[in-house]
Amino acid sequence: MNMKDRIISIFTAIILAILMCLIMACQLSNPQKPTKIIEDKSMHKNFNIDKAISQYSPTKIKYDYSYLKDNEKKIIKILVDASKDINEIFLRQVFSKNVDIRAQLEKKSDPLHKKILHYFNINFGPFDRLNENKCFYGNYVKPAGANFYPEDMTKEEFNNWIKAHPEDEEQFKSPYTVIRRKNGNLVAIPYSVVYKKFIDDISDKLKEAAKLAKNESLKSYLNQRAEDFKRDDYYKSDLLWMDVKGTPIEVVIGPYEVYEDGLFGYKTSFEAFITIKDPKMSKKLEKYGKYLVDMEKNLPIEDKYKNFNRGTSSPISVVDEVYVAGDARAGVQTSAFNLPNDERVREAKGSKKVLLRNVMRAKFEKSLIPIADRVLDKNIRKYLDFDSYFNEVLFHEISHGLGPGIIEINGKKTTVNDQLKDLYPPIEECKADVTGIWNVLFMNKKGELNIDEKKLFTTYLAGIFRSVRFGINEAHGKGMIVQYNYLKDKGCIIYDPATKRYSVDFSKMKDGIKSITHDILMLEANGDYSAAKKFLDKYGYMPDEVENTLKTLNDIPVDIEPIFKYKGSLLGE
Repeated sequence: MNMKDRIISIFTAIILAILMCLIMACQLSNPQKPTKIIEDKSMHKNFNIDKAISQYSPTKIKYDYSYLKDNEKKIIKILVDASKDINEIFLRQVFSKNVDIRAQLEKKSDPLHKKILHYFNINFGPFDRLNENKCFYGNYVKPAGANFYPEDMTKEEFNNWIKAHPEDEEQFKSPYTVIRRKNGNLVAIPYSVVYKKFIDDISDKLKEAAKLAKNESLKSYLNQRAEDFKRDDYYKSDLLWMDVKGTPIEVVIGPYEVYEDGLFGYKTSFEAFITIKDPKMSKKLEKYGKYLVDMEKNLPIEDKYKNFNRGTSSPISVVDEVYVAGDARAGVQTSAFNLPNDERVREAKGSKKVLLRNVMRAKFEKSLIPIADRVLDKNIRKYLDFDSYFNEVLFHEISHGLGPGIIEINGKKTTVNDQLKDLYPPIEECKADVTGIWNVLFMNKKGELNIDEKKLFTTYLAGIFRSVRFGINEAHGKGMIVQYNYLKDKGCIIYDPATKRYSVDFSKMKDGIKSITHDILMLEANGDYSAAKKFLDKYGYMPDEVENTLKTLNDIPVDIEPIFKYKGSLLGE
């Protein structure tokens, strides 16, 4: 290379070096935004947010509202607005820091935090309801008593306070108070005081809806419920709800279930169901109400433990859900419910069973069918049946109103709920499941149903795996795993390690159902907390084969995520 070429080469190298330096300097002073979101350290390392959200299948909740009158459409929209206040109350009932956590997440607009907020809203808090309430965002532990009690309060402190202050017992155990600390003492504060802003708004909206109601029974219920919200006693409006008829609007709004209170099971959570009734289908199912006494007589326990004092009114409503809020909205969706829970109302009137048909159909198609394809022995898979599923749910709800309710312990009248405390929810759900199957068999025998037993027991078995996926710390999941272990011990359920599939010994299942129904009902009849705990400890565990099976179902939605507002819905876009 001659001198001229060397000079040109050196000059070119210098120019390239200068250009590289300039490029690097620009990158340092104006760094590009990273293509990947920086992980929020508040989200647990082993938590996969996309996988968690995918457990819920987004589902438009469809229904026919063409036959509603204009005033009825307006009433429903007002009730939906009131239900949004229910969401706010329940959010505060679940965890004391929920409002602050939500506000922090709403301030962030990046995709990761939008997903976290999405899952937070599904769960009504940072605790994963499908994973034993483990915290997925932040460093929190869900209090056993949610936000109904001081987080540092123990059972012993609560019980000792009542012993020292017996005059406080009624208010402390009331379903409609929270317990707080004031000047170092425990005090009970009514819901109407703690959630006053929301309750006043709900009350006003119920009165507004009542003004539009032309049906007198609906009008009376809405007006009375508006008053009851403010006085923390729902007895009068619960009685009126039992008598609502002649209207397509079926509404439940107020504090009912005690599942969120894992400390004692005393405190009720707020929820709302806004639904449209199918009068023809509801009329068709009315016939089962006249068999309540017969079903009670047929329970496989001694007559002295049976409850013939409850009211015999048992209206059954088949409805399509329009909107759901609060406790009923959190995590797994409700297929049906049996209310009121107030034993005073049940003694006076009975209870109403409401079946959410559009929700049931969605769950069956999106979850139960694919689960059955994976877990059932191929020889019985053909027996999976929606009618069996529908009737299981129907008689589950009917069976909540059967068996022991108000019982006598040491000469004193009390309730099963009060005696079994935190163990009551799983025991009661287990009771409703198995007693429900027992009553389907009874209705078959009476000729009022014509359900193929093979279809019934096969669909029941598949449903165990659907419910256990909710988590065995959740009442329904715990109740179902108890049934699985009990019936497997009796030889009714068969697991094949070679195929890793499950089957039913149809010749043993009737006796197995009778046996577990008896044992569960006796736990409630005796109100024996210690015996109930031993029973749950014995049968309420996750066996290896079920745990391994559940792992193979990870790609199947656990439940639906309801979408209420879309084009063509009553609520619009």
